[in-house]
Amino acid sequence: MIPLPRLTRAGNAVLRLLPLLCGLFSLQGAQAAWAPKTPPLATPWTSQVSTTNALPEYPRPQMVRADWQNLNGEWQFGNATAGQTPPFGQNLAESVLVPFPIESALSGIKRYQERMWYRRTFTVPAAWNGRRVNLHFGAVDWEATVYVNRQLVGSHKGGFDAFSFDITNNLNGGTNEIIVGVYDPTEVGGQPVGKQRNNPSGIFYTAASGIWQTVWLEPTPSARITRLDMTPDVAGSALRLTVRGTGLSGQTVEAIAFNGTTQVGSATGNVDGEIRIPVPNPKLWSPESPFLYDLRVSLKSGSTVVDQVTSYFGMRSVGLKLVGGVLRPVLNGQFVFQIGTLDQGYWPDGIYTAPTDEALKFDIQKHKDLGYNLLRKHIKVEPQRWFYWADKLGILVWQDMPLMDLRTPSAAARTQFELELRELYDEHRSATSVIAWVVQNEGWGQYDQARLADLVKGWDSSRLVDNMSGINCCGSVDGGNGDLADWHVYVGPASPPPSATRAAVLGEFGGLGLRVAGHEWSPGNGFGYEMVANSAALTTRYVGLMQGLQTLMNKPGLSAAVYTEITDVENEVNGMYTYDRAILKVDLNQVRTAHLNLIAASRQLNNLGPLPVGQYRSLQVTTPGYTNRYARHFESLGATEVVTSTSSGTLKQDATFKIVAGLADAACYSFESRNYPGSYLRHSASRIRRDARDGTALFDQDATFCARAALDGSPNVSLESKNLPGSYLRHRDSALWVDPLTNTTGFRQDATWAIAAPWWQSGANVPVGTYQSFQVTTAGYTNRYLRHIDSLANTEVVDGASTATLKQDATFRLVTGLAESSCYSFESRNFPGQYLRHASSRLRKDARDGTALFDQDATFCAQPGLSGTGVSFESFNYPGRFIRHYGAEVWTASGFGTTWDSATGFNADSSWNIASPWAP
Repeated sequence: MIPLPRLTRAGNAVLRLLPLLCGLFSLQGAQAAWAPKTPPLATPWTSQVSTTNALPEYPRPQMVRADWQNLNGEWQFGNATAGQTPPFGQNLAESVLVPFPIESALSGIKRYQERMWYRRTFTVPAAWNGRRVNLHFGAVDWEATVYVNRQLVGSHKGGFDAFSFDITNNLNGGTNEIIVGVYDPTEVGGQPVGKQRNNPSGIFYTAASGIWQTVWLEPTPSARITRLDMTPDVAGSALRLTVRGTGLSGQTVEAIAFNGTTQVGSATGNVDGEIRIPVPNPKLWSPESPFLYDLRVSLKSGSTVVDQVTSYFGMRSVGLKLVGGVLRPVLNGQFVFQIGTLDQGYWPDGIYTAPTDEALKFDIQKHKDLGYNLLRKHIKVEPQRWFYWADKLGILVWQDMPLMDLRTPSAAARTQFELELRELYDEHRSATSVIAWVVQNEGWGQYDQARLADLVKGWDSSRLVDNMSGINCCGSVDGGNGDLADWHVYVGPASPPPSATRAAVLGEFGGLGLRVAGHEWSPGNGFGYEMVANSAALTTRYVGLMQGLQTLMNKPGLSAAVYTEITDVENEVNGMYTYDRAILKVDLNQVRTAHLNLIAASRQLNNLGPLPVGQYRSLQVTTPGYTNRYARHFESLGATEVVTSTSSGTLKQDATFKIVAGLADAACYSFESRNYPGSYLRHSASRIRRDARDGTALFDQDATFCARAALDGSPNVSLESKNLPGSYLRHRDSALWVDPLTNTTGFRQDATWAIAAPWWQSGANVPVGTYQSFQVTTAGYTNRYLRHIDSLANTEVVDGASTATLKQDATFRLVTGLAESSCYSFESRNFPGQYLRHASSRLRKDARDGTALFDQDATFCAQPGLSGTGVSFESFNYPGRFIRHYGAEVWTASGFGTTWDSATGFNADSSWNIASPWAP
């Protein structure tokens, strides 16, 4: 890794020379000197910013050259109109501090305008003679047109990516003039804008127009390196490196990796060709140990070094893996729960641009201090130094693509979106910390979401792809693509069901709000999704949410969660910190402990093996074109058949099996029939059949299968016969067999199985079509029963002396689930056609309204009682949430994710006895 002093030395040298160079950077008598405006809220770094120290650090840490010149600082600024001739040689009326967007107080402008001019002069150091001079822009929002000495050198569209021009032929040998024209239509242009709005309110914020990242000069040889594309290959103990370049004429590449000063590996090759640098026994990068290697890359003509850059990289792997029967994201082959925050990257003084490099580092460091291991960079892209700090400090990053506005995008807007999406990937593809690309969010500007997910996965198979964060929100369409099924639930928590191809994550939740007087953007008007009274209440409520996540991690299998958010942002007051970063609103030790406990519990799941012992699952065919088929038994023989949500209850039960420890080997597995308890899948004369266990050792061996890495190379599983090693459970001609492995693609696909959610989703049976009453099982409250009153569900004491109305209100007809035939719905005894359903977590009785949402809200899957007795009823559309009582009220809740009580109390309150009906 290149240490920070080496990254900043060149910039600091420029600062020391500023008094001598002031003539070189003269504004030629600008009419108004720069002065900062007053921000609505200052940060600890606001007062540190001046014209002589505007972000002086070297801006490109993963491709460092020794010589460079920082052009940040005071520039002239003026209004512009469409078609206007550039103001060559003219003083502009105002001064702006680059690189702060013009809407920011630190820019000295603090207003929005659609078109603008920037102007400054510079000279090139004599020591650069004979080299090419490149003018770099970290980012300009949105369209930049650049002139040097009255000559157009180029233009660029895109507000979040770097661009550069070779300006050597435009220089005059003395004082040179730069003019930059910027056009930024913000949300009316159709381009990616993220959360920028000209009239910000609610969850949308102040726009950030113009130059907002570092501008700098760099001398290079004619033949030069332009980009390093790096991908760690942990399994192969190597770094995959592709060097991009320009001005080439037969040069070769030499790359050397270092651990400190010790060389660990080297390789040679050609530009644009992949080079594999050996990294034996690699030290793996992780949030707990963010180890980085140094890299030196040389462009050579024969033995002569023509160009040379230094860089760094981390060795880590990212993927999906079955852990306890649940597909989960893994880092370096191990599942660890990813817990982090939504990081918007906004500043009250600099808007898009952090006031200093220390400020840029601050938010990442505070994630670490609080015990987070993840942050989601939310629909904004940060400067390359931010990614350097993420790599160095050790934080997992989900990187969002900035979105267009909420409208349906035009063809031109789609083309631009995809161009900027590719720029995002190319510029940050080598960042060690980035483990997932988030393509779209909540349907904003949504189009072709499945195609776009596949497109990004085709670019980068080494990371996860989140096709749509918030697929349950705002009219989003879930195409089933990508690696993550991602819900947004406020306040939550809740979890989507993991599938055979996607891990379950909670891309946004929380939003607990607390106003802190004296630290608000809009005093007294800030909002959160749930307001709390003080820091102690916020801490207690937040820790409860973390406990709820742990319950959801175990069932249905949540793997990551992103809390809203790390800091307040403008009118939002749901941050862990205030917007000015001055006040931490929660107790650090309690929050950190909650995170570390969650992470520690997740690591224990790696000991479970790939399949979930004791749970019901279905075995899904993975052969392309047949993934709608599942293993089932039919008249005792094993087969595969198409199963859908409309399939019969018998078929769903036949396609559901309880996974138990292997009858002949507890390290392996056996598959017990859901509707024939005591009967198992076994092989006989190579054919799979379902038979009752007969007590013989041979039966137990025939019914035992050992989980192996998927033969097709996917994150799924293959099942090898215990007593016929080398033979695997596979489907052939719609039947199930145990066949010896043949090394063909077809066999490997046919012998690979996805462990899918059970088609019969109730793990306990209850009597359908009968009237029942539901008795509380919590000790000391067993005389209370579930009832409805004034439409809301409560519990109440019911006995022989109770009124007829109360007895009727406490009686329900159990019917087949309105939304799912393997689950159940509760029809009121005295209000036929009305059902218990949940709305905003409260259980109530309402008339069926014909909507799919009502039917889902009114459907509950019966599971063995969480307390070990009775039955628990799990929400169909919010897996992991159960009907429970608290006091006299009845809710749906997940785990003990509230401040109400302990896990033991929750389990008792969520278990019910099926009792004789009070009103038959």
